[in-house]
Amino acid sequence: MKPPRIIENSPFARIARIVLQSRSVAMVLGNSIHLSGATREQFLRDPYWVAHEMCHIRQFQEHGHVPFLWKYLIESARVGYFNNRFEAEARLAGRLDAHLYAGTEPLPDPEQMHKGARG
Repeated sequence: MKPPRIIENSPFARIARIVLQSRSVAMVLGNSIHLSGATREQFLRDPYWVAHEMCHIRQFQEHGHVPFLWKYLIESARVGYFNNRFEAEARLAGRLDAHLYAGTEPLPDPEQMHKGARG
C-alpha cells in the first residue's frame, strides 16, 4: 500500500473544523489525510496526531470506505464524537504508536501500527 496523501486547506476538513469548533482539524477519507487550520509541516511534527490519523486510515482499510463511513456516523450519532469507538481506538493508537511517526516523511504503511488496540 502506498503512503497516504496529505491535502492541505481541504474543504472537507474545513467543514469538520466548523462543526467541531476547533482551530485545526485533520480528517481521513480513504487513504487521504485532509487538513484545515494546519499545514502539512505542522501535522507531521506531531507524531501523536499522525498516529491518530493513520489509525483512521487502517480503519478505512479494514471496514471498507462506505461501510466505515456509515459505521462511524452511526456511532457518532449514538454516543457522540468523543465516545465514538473509532475515535477512542485512534486516541489509543496515538499514545501507543506516536514513536513510529516521529520525524517520518513520507508516512509509513498504516499496517505497521500497533495491533493491540484492535478488538
